[in-house]
Amino acid sequence: MNISQTDIIIFIIAFISTVFFTLFVRKILKDANITDKPIVTEHSHKAGTPTMGGLAILLGILLISCIYFTNKNLVLMALLMLTASIIGLFDDLIGLKTKEIQKKIRNISSGPIEMGRLMLKPGEEARVATPKAKKDLIKHLEENNVEIIGEAPIKNEVKESEKIFAQILISLFLVGSGAVSSSVLGFNLGILVIPVIIFGIIGAINAVNLIDGMDGLAAGIVAIASSACAIFSISIGNFDGSVPFIALSGVSFGFLALNRYPASIFMGDTGAFALGAGYITAAFLGNIIYFALIALAIPILSVVVSLMHRAHIIKLPVEPLHHTLNYKGLSEKKIVVLYWGITVLICALALYFYHYFII
Repeated sequence: MNISQTDIIIFIIAFISTVFFTLFVRKILKDANITDKPIVTEHSHKAGTPTMGGLAILLGILLISCIYFTNKNLVLMALLMLTASIIGLFDDLIGLKTKEIQKKIRNISSGPIEMGRLMLKPGEEARVATPKAKKDLIKHLEENNVEIIGEAPIKNEVKESEKIFAQILISLFLVGSGAVSSSVLGFNLGILVIPVIIFGIIGAINAVNLIDGMDGLAAGIVAIASSACAIFSISIGNFDGSVPFIALSGVSFGFLALNRYPASIFMGDTGAFALGAGYITAAFLGNIIYFALIALAIPILSVVVSLMHRAHIIKLPVEPLHHTLNYKGLSEKKIVVLYWGITVLICALALYFYHYFII
């Protein structure tokens, strides 16, 4: 493996510029009172933290792509991230409007009670969210099993179908570029590469968006996975393909400097959409889809678990999985470190097995 001086410079510029942009964007968002309103009870203390910080990630990637505009893969990734970030920004702006106020309750009975899909033990708290939970609340209030301890503002959200449609539009930009090879995963797909690109964009955006819910979780995982993809690309001689991942790693680590626990800024859908789209675009352009998917295993697994929950195959007290772990008593900081550590281990094992058993 031969990491060049240019690679190091790209990473440093991306990192430093994103730290600067994050400080700038955070101040603007805070002055404009564009802040988060957590719907997860355990995260109520985060209310007031500036959100839509993904704008800083976007500015960082645009700067580095302007400096190294000769790398077509980097420029195209930046354009896809810009497109995705705009879509995510719309979602964040809609989310600033409160849809409803939900009750937060505590079980004050001597035994467990059913509240929607949850089974609350004595002393446990929950947010009354589902129609069934709201019906259960009336019954438990009459029986004096619960007490209302507060309220949680629920933000307005774009419908899932509308989100998917918007993500398909994002993927069409990559399809229209004609830059993606028709040979994916060792198969020459021809025109069938189009649905693969669409599915890849939708999957990556939703995977990163779903994992974004704890301080530094999404930014850290994308930073680690992008670094591994860059190392892998360089090790196989794909130097042009490594540049987008180096830049993506730099901006992710740069944002993480202020997004790590305790976070002073959140990326919002503005950032999650951009990182998801940028990551998978770099993977398609560098033709390392197989490795990129392995490196992003944790977010992908989280999506699978959530889909199983929604299909009633399994039952989670809180969705997604990392919120369930937090609900069960594991601290946010430990969950984030655990997810980061597993991602590092998966990436290291993938690099090891490829170079010692496949080559």
